[in-house]
Amino acid sequence: MLYNQDPIIALATPAGMGAIAVIRLSGQYVIQIVNQVFHGKNLTKQASHTIHVGLIQKDQVVIDEVTVALFIAPHSFTKEDSVEISCHGSPFIVDQLLQLFVERGVRIADPGEFTKRAFLNGRFDLTQAEAVADLIAADGARAHQTALNQMRGGFTLQLKELRRQLVHFSALVGVELDFSEEDIVFVDRNQLKVLAQELMAHVTTLLDSFRYGNVLKQGVSVVIVGQPNVGKSTLLNQLLQEERAIVSAIAGTTRDVIEGRLYIGGFLFRFVDTAGLRDGVSDAIEAMGMERARQQLHKADILLYVADLSKHSFAQAEAVLETLTLPNLPLLKIGNKVDIAAASLLESFETKDYVLLSAQQKETIVLLKEKLLALVQKDAAVDASTSIVVNARHYEHLLKSKQELDAVLEGIERGYPNELLAMEIRNALYPLGEITGEITNEEVLGQIFASFCIGK
Repeated sequence: MLYNQDPIIALATPAGMGAIAVIRLSGQYVIQIVNQVFHGKNLTKQASHTIHVGLIQKDQVVIDEVTVALFIAPHSFTKEDSVEISCHGSPFIVDQLLQLFVERGVRIADPGEFTKRAFLNGRFDLTQAEAVADLIAADGARAHQTALNQMRGGFTLQLKELRRQLVHFSALVGVELDFSEEDIVFVDRNQLKVLAQELMAHVTTLLDSFRYGNVLKQGVSVVIVGQPNVGKSTLLNQLLQEERAIVSAIAGTTRDVIEGRLYIGGFLFRFVDTAGLRDGVSDAIEAMGMERARQQLHKADILLYVADLSKHSFAQAEAVLETLTLPNLPLLKIGNKVDIAAASLLESFETKDYVLLSAQQKETIVLLKEKLLALVQKDAAVDASTSIVVNARHYEHLLKSKQELDAVLEGIERGYPNELLAMEIRNALYPLGEITGEITNEEVLGQIFASFCIGK
């Protein structure tokens, strides 16, 4: 039985002027409703997955010439009868068509309602439904591939296997409870301990992948930090290949946060140039810029520290770094202006963990990009066959499941009776079911799908 099938409609393409616009309808009688105003073939007699050209009229006045695609239940995204109308992309035409169908009893869809119906009608589970939104928002090749893998059920299969093993042992513990008076043993405590440890390791791996998943979803925030006039703005401009930041020999030119985006190896990097940090600043505007710089440090995924080799020895560069209050994040240290640095000074840096370059020379930026990419890939440390957690809701429930598995292991170690062990195992099962939607409620679904666009 399908979920509530009252007919719904929404614009599936972005609002505004365009070559074409696509309007989606889904639910009971939508093919018949469209057929009432469509002048061409009789849509009620056509096969699923066919496209038809004709006119849509209101009171014998033509609104537009359109193509109509039919998807007959259950062979549609929502598993309901569905229609997609491709019309010319005039906002006036779109409004006229939406109004036409609303007058015929079709309701404007809620945000994400098409995907919500697909989930409720068994088209896919909740993690796959959420992956639809991630796929639409994918901002980079890696984010796209991760969302696609999740939408195809890669993450779901891993969670189902975790649940299957827990359900199996929960059942054995339950059977043993039924035969407690006969002293029949169905559960090997050592075997249960090994299973709980294996599940714990698997859940921990998924939890550890969340930082990487968040990077895929949000992009890598790289904050450029250092003293004034060390070449931070020049470095940003070279990375972006555009004059985004003002470059001047006057120290303290950058007063505000300047951002730019760049794709490296399929990852989105968001570079943030900040005001130079130094003591004894009397200029109120520069002081405000420095405060904003410090705020950005705590939003970063990677810190890029820049030292000026025309002024700083290795000891001086390290001393400046030590004066900066930096969060515990991956740090890439740059020795800039090698083109005007003394040869003896460069020798002192050769064996140190600095990337030596000149921000004014484009070829040296290639090395910097390689270093940044290596930092992200090292931080990932995720096996290609392992799903990546990109959703904060999934992370929260996995964390709950891990805590319950901790309780299971503690119970085994302390020799808890089967009644308590069974309860702890069920507690570990519950959060996994909440991730996939096997256990959910209407309020949770409302929060999830409210973040979708209207036509999805």
